[in-house]
Amino acid sequence: MSRTESLADYLRDQGRRRLDRVESRDGGRNARSALALLDAAAYTRSLKEDDPFVAVLVEAGCFGPYGAGGFDPPDRVARVIRFWESGEPWQLLMAIRFALQGALT
Repeated sequence: MSRTESLADYLRDQGRRRLDRVESRDGGRNARSALALLDAAAYTRSLKEDDPFVAVLVEAGCFGPYGAGGFDPPDRVARVIRFWESGEPWQLLMAIRFALQGALT
């Protein structure tokens, strides 16, 4: 499985988790989050393996040692994804990149 597929699968799984959440009076938050994450998953699948964003994830260790594993985000990235409510796919990727900035310096 490629890195972009692994990332897309992670985002899709998180979107499905949000679809399965039932909370009274959430005001549609879970549905919005699920749609945004599923949209980001589809967008991520279109990225090339040599995309600069993927390189940032590899450098930050999100794919394990040597970049050879599946997508396993650090807590700060998992938190961004978990609480992502709405926005364009590129905005989520930028939020992830911003969350990783401390790990890259």
